[in-house]
Amino acid sequence: MDSLSTGRVARTLQRLFDEAAHADRPLMERFAGAEASEQALGEAIAGHIAEERRDLRAFYRGYADNFLNVTPEYGRFLYQCARARKATRIVEFGTSMGISTIYLAAALRDMGGGHLIGTELEPSKALRAHANLEAAGLADLVEIRVGDARDTLADIGGEIDFVLLDGAFSLYLPVLELLAPHLKSGTPILAENAFEHGNEYLAHVRDPANGYLSQPIPINAGRGNELSVVTR
Repeated sequence: MDSLSTGRVARTLQRLFDEAAHADRPLMERFAGAEASEQALGEAIAGHIAEERRDLRAFYRGYADNFLNVTPEYGRFLYQCARARKATRIVEFGTSMGISTIYLAAALRDMGGGHLIGTELEPSKALRAHANLEAAGLADLVEIRVGDARDTLADIGGEIDFVLLDGAFSLYLPVLELLAPHLKSGTPILAENAFEHGNEYLAHVRDPANGYLSQPIPINAGRGNELSVVTR
């Protein structure tokens, strides 16, 4: 069974990608300009992280109308990874409007069910994500916790067998460390926008002494996608 190809999931995803293309076009054009040189990209990422650390909530409130979503190719990859892992408990850091959440929840549905815990800092986005999950017929599989992930994921209630990190860049390592006691051996951790520039998260997961095997993946090259697997 593949619910991505037809029906409510497919229709909802197509609508959301159309909406995202319109809402995020100016932002993506600015980002593409920064990508033109390694120095400009590094400066943009450093500035982004500095703004997050200055005032996380205020910074992301400025992106309340932006989707900041995964691409269709990466979404299908998420779905495939969740199914290959036979995941039943998934954690997603950074729900936004729910596009990646739909891919992961669809994998759960197509394998017979499960539970996805998402977390989103911006309340208006969490509401829209819930509505989009309802439209896709997947809301019963997903719990969206609203607030700072360092608080919302403090009590995860059991083992996790799949993680997606796609939220505030500066929180990737703190969130991973919060989840680490609940990660099974072999658990895949996908981090989007884990850019190379001074990234403490990458330094951590690429050090085998910390219990991970990690490397960048070529899907949507340039967006800093990293796949790590728990080895401890």
